[in-house]
Amino acid sequence: MSPVKNSCSAAAPLSQLKMYSFMGGGLFCAVVGNILLVVSTATDYWMQYRLSGNYAHQGLWRYCMSNKCYMQTDSIAYWNATRAFMILSGMSCFAGIIAGIMSFSHFSSFERFNRSFAAGIMFFIATFFVLLGMAVYTGVTVNFLGKRFGDWRFSWSYILGWVAMLMTFFAGIFYICAYRMCESRRGTGPR
Repeated sequence: MSPVKNSCSAAAPLSQLKMYSFMGGGLFCAVVGNILLVVSTATDYWMQYRLSGNYAHQGLWRYCMSNKCYMQTDSIAYWNATRAFMILSGMSCFAGIIAGIMSFSHFSSFERFNRSFAAGIMFFIATFFVLLGMAVYTGVTVNFLGKRFGDWRFSWSYILGWVAMLMTFFAGIFYICAYRMCESRRGTGPR
Protein backbone atom coordinates (compact mmCIF):
# COMPACT_ATOMS: atom_id res chain seq x y z
CA MET A 1 0.00 0.00 0.00
CA SER A 2 1.57 3.31 -1.01
CA PRO A 3 1.57 6.22 1.43
CA VAL A 4 -0.91 9.03 0.95
CA LYS A 5 0.71 12.26 -0.15
CA ASN A 6 0.35 15.01 2.46
CA SER A 7 -1.45 18.05 1.08
CA CYS A 8 1.25 20.34 2.52
CA SER A 9 3.71 18.89 0.04
CA ALA A 10 1.51 20.16 -2.81
CA ALA A 11 2.10 23.77 -1.72
CA ALA A 12 3.73 26.27 -4.05
CA PRO A 13 7.54 26.05 -4.05
CA LEU A 14 8.04 29.46 -2.40
CA SER A 15 5.48 28.70 0.29
CA GLN A 16 7.06 25.30 0.84
CA LEU A 17 10.49 26.94 1.16
CA LYS A 18 9.14 29.31 3.81
CA MET A 19 7.55 26.42 5.68
CA TYR A 20 10.82 24.46 5.64
CA SER A 21 12.69 27.57 6.75
CA PHE A 22 10.45 27.87 9.79
CA MET A 23 10.88 24.17 10.51
CA GLY A 24 14.67 24.40 10.10
CA GLY A 25 14.86 27.41 12.40
CA GLY A 26 12.68 25.64 14.93
CA LEU A 27 14.79 22.51 14.77
CA PHE A 28 17.97 24.56 15.28
CA CYS A 29 16.47 26.34 18.30
CA ALA A 30 15.23 23.03 19.71
CA VAL A 31 18.58 21.25 19.39
CA VAL A 32 20.43 24.17 20.98
CA GLY A 33 17.76 24.44 23.68
CA ASN A 34 17.95 20.73 24.48
CA ILE A 35 21.75 20.87 24.74
CA LEU A 36 21.46 23.87 27.07
CA LEU A 37 18.85 22.05 29.17
CA VAL A 38 21.13 19.04 29.62
CA VAL A 39 24.17 21.19 30.45
CA SER A 40 22.19 23.37 32.84
CA THR A 41 20.64 20.42 34.64
CA ALA A 42 23.87 18.42 34.91
CA THR A 43 26.30 21.13 36.01
CA ASP A 44 26.74 22.50 39.51
CA TYR A 45 27.00 26.25 38.97
CA TRP A 46 23.45 27.35 39.67
CA MET A 47 24.47 29.49 42.63
CA GLN A 48 27.79 30.83 43.92
CA TYR A 49 28.38 32.10 47.43
CA ARG A 50 30.94 32.62 50.17
CA LEU A 51 30.71 30.41 53.21
CA SER A 52 33.11 31.08 56.12
CA GLY A 53 35.34 33.06 53.78
CA ASN A 54 35.56 30.23 51.23
CA TYR A 55 34.18 30.26 47.71
CA ALA A 56 31.41 27.69 47.15
CA HIS A 57 28.95 26.80 44.41
CA GLN A 58 26.04 24.43 44.03
CA GLY A 59 23.83 22.87 41.42
CA LEU A 60 20.87 20.55 41.45
CA TRP A 61 22.94 17.44 42.18
CA ARG A 62 26.16 18.57 43.93
CA TYR A 63 27.64 21.37 45.99
CA CYS A 64 31.32 22.28 46.05
CA MET A 65 33.38 23.96 48.77
CA SER A 66 37.15 24.41 48.96
CA ASN A 67 37.64 22.64 45.59
CA LYS A 68 35.85 19.48 46.79
CA CYS A 69 32.41 18.47 45.57
CA TYR A 70 29.79 16.51 47.49
CA MET A 71 26.50 14.96 46.39
CA GLN A 72 23.28 16.66 47.49
CA THR A 73 21.96 13.88 49.72
CA ASP A 74 19.20 15.93 51.33
CA SER A 75 15.76 15.30 49.86
CA ILE A 76 14.58 18.90 49.84
CA ALA A 77 11.31 19.46 48.00
CA TYR A 78 12.38 22.44 45.90
CA TRP A 79 15.50 20.65 44.62
CA ASN A 80 13.46 17.58 43.77
CA ALA A 81 10.82 19.69 42.03
CA THR A 82 13.42 21.64 40.06
CA ARG A 83 15.21 18.42 39.07
CA ALA A 84 11.97 16.79 37.98
CA PHE A 85 10.81 19.79 35.94
CA MET A 86 14.19 20.13 34.23
CA ILE A 87 14.29 16.42 33.35
CA LEU A 88 10.70 16.51 32.06
CA SER A 89 11.57 19.57 30.01
CA GLY A 90 14.55 17.82 28.43
CA MET A 91 12.44 14.77 27.63
CA SER A 92 9.65 16.89 26.11
CA CYS A 93 12.14 18.83 24.04
CA PHE A 94 13.72 15.59 22.79
CA ALA A 95 10.30 14.22 21.82
CA GLY A 96 9.63 17.51 20.00
CA ILE A 97 12.92 17.18 18.13
CA ILE A 98 11.96 13.68 16.96
CA ALA A 99 8.53 14.94 15.83
CA GLY A 100 10.21 17.96 14.22
CA ILE A 101 12.61 15.78 12.23
CA MET A 102 9.74 13.55 11.16
CA SER A 103 7.77 16.60 10.01
CA PHE A 104 10.25 17.09 7.17
CA SER A 105 8.90 14.00 5.42
CA HIS A 106 6.30 14.59 2.71
CA PHE A 107 4.31 11.43 3.24
CA SER A 108 1.91 10.68 6.02
CA SER A 109 -0.56 7.91 6.61
CA PHE A 110 -2.44 10.21 9.02
CA GLU A 111 -4.43 12.93 7.31
CA ARG A 112 -5.47 14.65 10.55
CA PHE A 113 -2.13 14.41 12.37
CA ASN A 114 0.34 17.17 11.60
CA ARG A 115 3.85 16.53 12.91
CA SER A 116 4.75 20.23 12.83
CA PHE A 117 1.87 20.96 15.16
CA ALA A 118 2.87 18.06 17.45
CA ALA A 119 6.48 19.29 17.54
CA GLY A 120 5.35 22.83 18.35
CA ILE A 121 3.16 21.61 21.21
CA MET A 122 6.01 19.48 22.61
CA PHE A 123 8.30 22.51 22.57
CA PHE A 124 5.70 24.59 24.40
CA ILE A 125 5.35 21.81 26.99
CA ALA A 126 9.14 21.81 27.40
CA THR A 127 9.04 25.59 27.82
CA PHE A 128 6.36 25.26 30.50
CA PHE A 129 8.35 22.63 32.44
CA VAL A 130 11.60 24.60 32.36
CA LEU A 131 9.70 27.73 33.39
CA LEU A 132 8.25 25.87 36.39
CA GLY A 133 11.65 24.48 37.37
CA MET A 134 13.39 27.83 37.09
CA ALA A 135 10.59 29.63 38.95
CA VAL A 136 10.69 27.16 41.86
CA TYR A 137 14.48 27.43 42.14
CA THR A 138 14.44 31.22 41.82
CA GLY A 139 11.70 31.68 44.41
CA VAL A 140 13.32 29.50 47.04
CA THR A 141 16.82 30.83 46.38
CA VAL A 142 15.82 34.48 46.62
CA ASN A 143 13.53 34.05 49.63
CA PHE A 144 15.48 31.49 51.64
CA LEU A 145 19.04 30.85 50.52
CA GLY A 146 19.68 34.46 49.55
CA LYS A 147 18.99 35.55 53.12
CA ARG A 148 21.13 32.74 54.52
CA PHE A 149 24.19 33.61 52.45
CA GLY A 150 24.97 37.31 52.41
CA ASP A 151 27.35 37.31 49.44
CA TRP A 152 25.73 35.17 46.74
CA ARG A 153 24.73 35.26 43.07
CA PHE A 154 23.17 33.08 40.40
CA SER A 155 25.74 31.52 38.11
CA TRP A 156 26.09 30.29 34.54
CA SER A 157 24.22 26.96 34.86
CA TYR A 158 21.20 28.88 36.10
CA ILE A 159 21.47 31.39 33.25
CA LEU A 160 21.72 28.54 30.71
CA GLY A 161 18.39 27.25 32.05
CA TRP A 162 16.69 30.56 31.23
CA VAL A 163 18.31 30.69 27.79
CA ALA A 164 17.14 27.10 27.16
CA MET A 165 13.61 28.19 28.04
CA LEU A 166 13.75 30.94 25.42
CA MET A 167 15.17 28.56 22.80
CA THR A 168 12.42 25.97 23.34
CA PHE A 169 9.80 28.73 23.23
CA PHE A 170 11.10 30.03 19.90
CA ALA A 171 11.28 26.46 18.56
CA GLY A 172 7.59 26.12 19.39
CA ILE A 173 6.81 29.42 17.68
CA PHE A 174 8.68 28.39 14.52
CA TYR A 175 6.93 25.03 14.31
CA ILE A 176 3.49 26.51 14.92
CA CYS A 177 4.21 29.07 12.16
CA ALA A 178 5.16 26.18 9.83
CA TYR A 179 1.93 24.42 10.79
CA ARG A 180 -0.12 27.57 10.11
CA MET A 181 1.50 27.92 6.68
CA CYS A 182 0.64 24.31 5.92
CA GLU A 183 -2.94 24.79 7.11
CA SER A 184 -3.40 27.96 5.07
CA ARG A 185 -2.33 26.05 1.95
CA ARG A 186 -4.88 23.29 2.64
CA GLY A 187 -7.79 25.65 2.64
CA THR A 188 -10.50 26.29 5.17
CA GLY A 189 -12.50 23.09 4.85
CA PRO A 190 -14.37 21.59 7.81
CA ARG A 191 -12.39 19.55 10.31
